[in-house]
Amino acid sequence: MTTVVKVSDISKRYGKNTALDNISFSVGRGELFGIIGPDGAGKSSLYRILATLLLPEEGKVEIAGLDVVKDFRKLRPKIGYMPERFSLYQDLTVRENLNFFASLFDVSVKKNYDLIAPIFGQLEHFPDRKAGALSGGMKQKLALSCALIHRPEILLLDEPTTGVDAVSRNEFWNMLAGLKEHGITILVSTSYMDEATKCDQIAMMNEGQILDIDTPANLVSHIEENLFNASAHNMFKLLSELREMPQVEDCYTFGSTLHIVARSDFNPEEIGNSLKNIGMQNVRIYPAKGDIEDLFIKLTRNER
Repeated sequence: MTTVVKVSDISKRYGKNTALDNISFSVGRGELFGIIGPDGAGKSSLYRILATLLLPEEGKVEIAGLDVVKDFRKLRPKIGYMPERFSLYQDLTVRENLNFFASLFDVSVKKNYDLIAPIFGQLEHFPDRKAGALSGGMKQKLALSCALIHRPEILLLDEPTTGVDAVSRNEFWNMLAGLKEHGITILVSTSYMDEATKCDQIAMMNEGQILDIDTPANLVSHIEENLFNASAHNMFKLLSELREMPQVEDCYTFGSTLHIVARSDFNPEEIGNSLKNIGMQNVRIYPAKGDIEDLFIKLTRNER
């Protein structure tokens, strides 16, 4: 697979704070590449460098064979960028925003409409509505349409689903799958771990560093510890008790249950009986299937 994005040993600091710490990765043509991490991980700083809006202190980034620092003027027409915060003109209408962004790249909406038609379709019903009056999901669709109207080779999406309802999030990822069919290389960052499985590859990021990069399936296979679900009538007390047990390496909230990372001497039946003996009710401990979130917790714990 041809490499389209190559990030080599880049670092970025704001005063004494390090946002990016010597990170490297590459993305192949037509790939959907996810960057997963919590707020403050450095994702937005990375995206601003990729979009030629911020300079790194060290390292080099090449996109489509062009240097993001030296060749930024040549590179910008090849990039579609959707920042984390809604950045379109809120006092312009849907139609006016789309026409404005098309004019920036000297293209016509009509010429490239086939690319955005599946995304822009719902917005066609109210072209004269001000962008600021749109719902979160509709703002998302308009921003993506404006980022795509010049038919870029690379699409940079910085936390595009933050603050959007679950239905709109799912629709958005379906739209990205459709864009892949056009050969567009997509880099998308998110703090939602469940979205990671929709990517071809994932870079797991925390505190300015890349913890691991691989396919979702391979990443999950790296979880080697014994993992168990646990629940009881009093979940807070259950969490406190399990964390004090020497047979438990780690315990954390996971949806409506707890996840236990067990040591080799952990026996779920014995642990369950011990908890019942101290008066805990409805105790259940049973094997759990790990996912990306479990892996991320494991990796960040190892970094401490």
